[in-house]
Amino acid sequence: MWLAAIFIIIGIASRLIPHVPNFSPLVAVALFSGVYWKKPYGYLLPLSIYIISDLIIGTHNTMAFTWLSIIMIYGLGTFLAKKRTVVTTGFYAIISSVLFFVVTNLGVWMMGWYPPTLEGLSACFTYAIPFFRTSLAANLVYVVVLFGSYEYFSSRVKLTKATA
Repeated sequence: MWLAAIFIIIGIASRLIPHVPNFSPLVAVALFSGVYWKKPYGYLLPLSIYIISDLIIGTHNTMAFTWLSIIMIYGLGTFLAKKRTVVTTGFYAIISSVLFFVVTNLGVWMMGWYPPTLEGLSACFTYAIPFFRTSLAANLVYVVVLFGSYEYFSSRVKLTKATA
């Protein structure tokens, strides 16, 4: 329980402190949660980070897409838990970044930030590519940090295994 609280506090802080746009641990936290925080409430850890920080930062009309993508990434983590290796974890980290990119940018387009045409959809995704690169880099870094740290410490201290 204390580990979940630490994740929530750090996750919220990561959105509130000045940082490179889209260089955030939240996609990695969602994937990590799917692996280590079990059903039925494990998805609430990454989702609560987004909900609370969105309420602090400010709401917008694409929040549902962001939240949906986080729940979907948590779901990917539950599949990753069954066949976790360094290679599959890296693969799932990349897939998580792509999923977040597709779902959230589709939401941006659907909510009218771009014209409701194929050209508008294309522009939406094209203009988001620089943000995707940063998000992907962040996700890869934070997946290594989160998964690596957790596995390292849990192999040395029996009490660190997450059981929420």
